[in-house]
Amino acid sequence: GGKLKEISSLNFMVCTCGPKVNILQINTGKILHSIEQLSDASALMLVTASRALLLKQWDWKQEKCTRLWRAIHNVPVASMTFDCTSTLLATGGCDGSIKLWDVVKQYCTHNLRRSSGVVHLVEFHPDISRLQLFSSSVDCGIRIWDLRTSKCICVLESHYSAATALAFSPDGQTLISSGRDKICSVWDLEKKAVKRTVPVYEAVEGVVLLPGTSDFSQMGVKGEGLHFVTAGSKGKHCSSNQKYPRSLMHLLPMPQSNRLATVTAEHNLLIYQMPALTVQQQFVGYNDDILDVKFLGKDDTHIVVATNSSQLKVFELATNSCQILYGHTDTVLSIDVFRKGSMFASCAKDNSLRLWKMDLKSGHVHCVAQGSRHSNAVGSVACSRLKKAFLVSGSQDCTIKFVTLFSIIFSSVVLSLPHMFLKDVNSMTIFPNDKLLASGSQDRSAKLWSLADMSLLGVFRGHSRGVWCVQFSPVDQVLAKASADGSIKIWIIQDFSCLKVTIVSCSQNGINSFLWCTNNNFHSSKKTFLFIGYGCCVFFPRCLYMLYSFSALVCLYFSLSFSSCKDVTEVELAEEQAKQEDQVLKQQELSDLLHEKKYVKALGVAISLNQPHTALRVIREIRQQEDGIQELEKTLLKLRQDQKESLLRYCVVWNTNSRSCLDAQAVLQVLLTHLSPEEILQYQATRTHLEALIPYTERHMQRIGRLLQASMFLDYMWQKMRITGGIDR
Repeated sequence: GGKLKEISSLNFMVCTCGPKVNILQINTGKILHSIEQLSDASALMLVTASRALLLKQWDWKQEKCTRLWRAIHNVPVASMTFDCTSTLLATGGCDGSIKLWDVVKQYCTHNLRRSSGVVHLVEFHPDISRLQLFSSSVDCGIRIWDLRTSKCICVLESHYSAATALAFSPDGQTLISSGRDKICSVWDLEKKAVKRTVPVYEAVEGVVLLPGTSDFSQMGVKGEGLHFVTAGSKGKHCSSNQKYPRSLMHLLPMPQSNRLATVTAEHNLLIYQMPALTVQQQFVGYNDDILDVKFLGKDDTHIVVATNSSQLKVFELATNSCQILYGHTDTVLSIDVFRKGSMFASCAKDNSLRLWKMDLKSGHVHCVAQGSRHSNAVGSVACSRLKKAFLVSGSQDCTIKFVTLFSIIFSSVVLSLPHMFLKDVNSMTIFPNDKLLASGSQDRSAKLWSLADMSLLGVFRGHSRGVWCVQFSPVDQVLAKASADGSIKIWIIQDFSCLKVTIVSCSQNGINSFLWCTNNNFHSSKKTFLFIGYGCCVFFPRCLYMLYSFSALVCLYFSLSFSSCKDVTEVELAEEQAKQEDQVLKQQELSDLLHEKKYVKALGVAISLNQPHTALRVIREIRQQEDGIQELEKTLLKLRQDQKESLLRYCVVWNTNSRSCLDAQAVLQVLLTHLSPEEILQYQATRTHLEALIPYTERHMQRIGRLLQASMFLDYMWQKMRITGGIDR
């Protein structure tokens, strides 16, 4: 989310992403490089500003920092821009100041200081001969700076909120400004006056002037003159469905390809082709929790993903481009795909089901049917595997409904099983021959049904918590069910006997995922694999050559084949458990060593665990002793070089927090006092660590200095105070 820049004629885009900057290749959707913070880019250079008050110039093709200098601002940089020659860089700070930098000769040329509050927008006039800079801050005015005299020559006042974007006419005589006060102002830059105020009826975040040489009649342009495009809080999703608003946070022109790029409030990047304003590409920047994912298309060319939102996302695997599907009004909980792979069903918390179809030629997906026959949230849906088209839905109203697709709007429910469950139905799956249905419920059981008459064939029990997922094997007559108790049980469906119990540690942060070979204990002509993903989600992948696992924030890609797949055996499980037990023993050993005041060994154990917080606990324990300074010095000097390297790396982390900065500084004092600069420079990544330590150390020193001054004033006031009405002594 946030600012983005196009690298002209090179088919790349620079996108801000949290504390990083991603270089995105537009054609393929791949992130080529990932570097640091707030940025501005020309075709040849990229400059980033970080919260450490540093500016960095990058060779972005090689992902290499070519220059580093201090931003001089007292607080972080809020906005940046290059002039048209890419030689002058303007930075606007949160302290109300603006700095201009000559990036070729490498020095600060101007320091402009009349803005009030955060300078969130800086733009050069396109005519470089004018040498003018435009800026906007929280006082709602637009300042024009004459760079020859370093003075503000005019303040344009028309908006009642901060200006969010500026656009200049080709001749440089007209300026269009937008704001969150729901208006756009057209300015005559010769007279420094407003020519026209255009009401837009939405908070505007971006404005772009249309080139006068093209035909934009499809966009409603009928006459000559200046025309502009705005993006704001009521921005519409400009595809086939116009009734779902998209709050737009940024608008970027791409003149080389006659396109527009927008960033939505949900951190999605949409690229529109002009003049029709059709969505050409979509890139999803943030997914939140991934609740379900399925392959889609004839040859699994797409995947459809249910995230923690009311929208569905269909990704094209070749380009990472995404189509966002609107329709549900609450969180989508489950999706399932029919046999041919071009149709799928979805269910959501809005008590509804929707049927979607993909055009195999264009890849476009649209909704073909919808219905609501449940009285509570629909948590699971399962589609038929053979030619007969039907689906089964399970809901939090404790019912399962069997629905055929003859009625295009789901007006008829063929069979309904009311109150067959004590609690919510969480998951369902259909056997490959369409004869059996398995369901998992919050009542800690799974049930097997005959789809011919929806009769109950048997119950699988044994879990101590709710069953969140059930899956049939595609080649063996077994059922896998996963529970919130952290275990997966595999059952033989003929006699309802438990074949194997697998204990897994799969966390909700999506980090731990496992692949298991399920048929080591029984005869089978084919190997089947069970994948354990987010939370308690299990499935048997249809295609072992390409297995996709989506976690809360990242996508993990596994390239698997029969020759390269590694079976997770009981031996490896035992090794994993042994590692966990070893960590528990080390933690116990650490507590014993601290109790016995054997600090050298305790610190060595903490470093071996590679846990900075545990090492910090040992450092604090040492410093709390009566002779803490001498004890810390004696302990650190007995460490090995690799242990000192680890401590230096930990100090970088501790120094970023005011609660632990004193511990970091105490360690640094010992290391810098007793080690020569040559010895310290031999440590790995020492220069990087020092670059990270210096700005935070300066910030802590300034904070302590202010605190000391305040304490001096308090002491002065105390000395001068006398009790009113008391007797002088």
